[in-house]
Amino acid sequence: MELRDFFPFWEELSPKERQLLEESSAPRSYEKGAILHDGTQDCTGLLLLTKGQMRAYTVTEEGRELTLFRLLPGEICMFSGYCAVSSIPFPVTVEAWEPTQVLVIPSAVYRGLMDTSLPVARFTSEMMAARLSEMMWLMDQILSRGMDSRLAGLLLEEKTLANSNTLHTTHDQLARQLSSAREVVSRMLKYFQTEKLVSLSRGTITILDEKALETLAQGSKRPSIK
Repeated sequence: MELRDFFPFWEELSPKERQLLEESSAPRSYEKGAILHDGTQDCTGLLLLTKGQMRAYTVTEEGRELTLFRLLPGEICMFSGYCAVSSIPFPVTVEAWEPTQVLVIPSAVYRGLMDTSLPVARFTSEMMAARLSEMMWLMDQILSRGMDSRLAGLLLEEKTLANSNTLHTTHDQLARQLSSAREVVSRMLKYFQTEKLVSLSRGTITILDEKALETLAQGSKRPSIK
């Protein structure tokens, strides 16, 4: 993927601005589980995902990870470069959820473009607002929905991403995304298996009754990120 694929405002940039982005961006590769950005450290820069999958999460006071959102190829992690748009630190950690390749744009470069280009500033504001909306939706789901509904919704989301009814994931990975204990997720999955909604084997979950899971997950549609 090229830079122009990530930025809808590309044609509105001057030749000099395009050249600046192209010359300052750097490709990087990460193994599964690697930390791309730690919210407690210096600004990483904007992460443009070209291959793989990333997960952005925060850690609760109880020490549990709470997944805020995941990113797929073609998406931008604005929060990894939050200091590019604000001097306020944002405690979000970004992890490679699978082998991942990104383009990194230094925060200082992007901040300079925001200061001089209205299309860049507008795009950034819209992206940040959309992500914050998704995170507010997540908080509402945690407060108002049961674990069975949230787990069903996550299994369906994983099915869509994998394009398969067979999911190669662990109970621990699901628990980390739901900010729950592995034991809680395991008990719920065993219940799903008893009800013939899924079939469980080591490192694999097979969806057997998608319609029943959809009924459980009803009302869990995420706000769209454009």
